[in-house]
Amino acid sequence: MKLEVLDPNNPSQLFPATNTALNDPEGLLAAGGCLSPIRLINAYRQGVFPWYSANEPILWWSPNPRLVVAPEQIKISRSLAKTMRQQKFEFKLDTAFSEVITACAQPRTYAEGTWITDEMLQAYNTLHKLGFAHSAEAWYQNELVGGLYGVAIGQVFFGESMFHIKTDASKVAFAHLSQHLHTWDYKLIDCQIYSPHLASFGAQEITRDTFIQHLKTHCSMLPNKNAWKQPLR
Repeated sequence: MKLEVLDPNNPSQLFPATNTALNDPEGLLAAGGCLSPIRLINAYRQGVFPWYSANEPILWWSPNPRLVVAPEQIKISRSLAKTMRQQKFEFKLDTAFSEVITACAQPRTYAEGTWITDEMLQAYNTLHKLGFAHSAEAWYQNELVGGLYGVAIGQVFFGESMFHIKTDASKVAFAHLSQHLHTWDYKLIDCQIYSPHLASFGAQEITRDTFIQHLKTHCSMLPNKNAWKQPLR
């Protein structure tokens, strides 16, 4: 099957049907295009996300199955619950988005390079300024020590990446974020592809078709636009 190449000058262009994504590599749907806010929002609403390395064209993916979890179904281990009760970390939202995504872009010890290119950094910082991309942060003694970022559309939060420089910092950020998303009536957290780390929080795989049906329902719902701006309690 020939991979569709997107027009970089037509950000409103529709993506191919997700059921036309390749099986090898799993979920690869299209290439090219751009990372404009319109294209990115359209991508997430259709169950598609960008993932590529430097010196590669933009690659768009819609894997099957998809890893998801409902905010109210997050599982918190006893050890993590104890850490949260100790209030070792201070939890914040959207106070350091650029710093969070920059930290997520740093090379990992288990992988070469990074998929969060300079182009991606710029694109998601723009989404943040427009109110779509958000960061959840763990602070320790006024230092950012962990967190994650993602995109919120309707009642769905699409998680993108996490980082930590202190043990459990990103886990605390994710757990607190999930609790707030539940309070704000979010219905789904997209975790993209399987990992033991995310599965330990209760994330489960569902078929791509089921995931797309969830998006059709929940991305069209009106979110609580002021939720992310309210003081945390």
